[in-house]
Amino acid sequence: MRTFHCDNCAQQIFFENTLCFNCQSTLGYQPETRSVNAFVQTESGQWRSLHRNDEGKLYKQCANYVQHDVCNWMLPADDPHDLCESCQLTVVIPALSSEKNRILWSRLEAAKRRLLFSLATLNLTPASKEAQPETGLAFQFLEDGVSDQAVMTGHANGVITLNIAEADPAERERTREQMHERYRTLLGHFRHESGHYYFDRLVVGSAWIDEYRALFGDERQDYGEALKRHYANGAPQDWAARFVSSYASSHPWEDWAETWAHYLHMLDTLETAHSCGLQLKPRKADEPVLDDITLPTRKDAFDDTVHDWFALTYVLNSLNRSIGMPDSYPFTLSTPVLDKLGFVHKVVRAQLNRAPDKATA
Repeated sequence: MRTFHCDNCAQQIFFENTLCFNCQSTLGYQPETRSVNAFVQTESGQWRSLHRNDEGKLYKQCANYVQHDVCNWMLPADDPHDLCESCQLTVVIPALSSEKNRILWSRLEAAKRRLLFSLATLNLTPASKEAQPETGLAFQFLEDGVSDQAVMTGHANGVITLNIAEADPAERERTREQMHERYRTLLGHFRHESGHYYFDRLVVGSAWIDEYRALFGDERQDYGEALKRHYANGAPQDWAARFVSSYASSHPWEDWAETWAHYLHMLDTLETAHSCGLQLKPRKADEPVLDDITLPTRKDAFDDTVHDWFALTYVLNSLNRSIGMPDSYPFTLSTPVLDKLGFVHKVVRAQLNRAPDKATA
């Protein structure tokens, strides 16, 4: 994630902000420039950006910004849609009759927007199902108890379903303990499920498929039977030597999705550290050094990213331990896992090198 500053007063602001607390300017995110900008309202009710490159352009707030305060994205004033690019992707929301559901929905949308920011960094902004019914992306946020069947988080044919209970920290932690997982976050769910979507878009039927199968295995094996075995027997004892998570060992599809999610995790964290100017200058020469972070989006080689990542996670875990918290990064990346992450990096770099009008979106 980048760092942002108010166009009106230069105060630091954040991706989710709707108001600059220093000068009280209204803030909004512009997906076309990937920037959070300050706006002033005109007499007509439209909004004018204070960004120096936006002089004269008029915008409107997303309807979910105006009506529900669950969004901070802007649209061009003449856009025929009332919802922003992010909110257009959500086709089902939970019933808003309870205040709890409103809070959970807001958290889901916030995590989804962070995912979309990362995807835009990689030239992978998805089209909506409305725009591209066959290959577009949609989200549905469902609640247990509405139908006879329990809501299962997952992906199918470009539709990502999330159980809104995952936006409840207490419920998510309970599930994490039951599943014996080291790491479970709402944003992680979005990243993982997007991995299934982009596997269909970027790998299936492409020149990448043979290399994918050599690294991850043959995805054509029975998925249902593989999951049954995984939940009945658990992960193999040596899973950490070959997979980024125990769940990744269940099937090559899940291995890809977990690896994809981890790559996005690395990308966003490194971009944040880079934007903040983070450096590590230890007193001893044999300790991790971080002079200048090389963003994954700027290098074909993955080795520099791995070096920066190991140095960064060393200090992140050390800081967490200093305040009595569990490690923020409870992973060990084996050589096979690094090879898989490097493969994801190659697929992503190939997408970045394509012309914008030929991108997946």
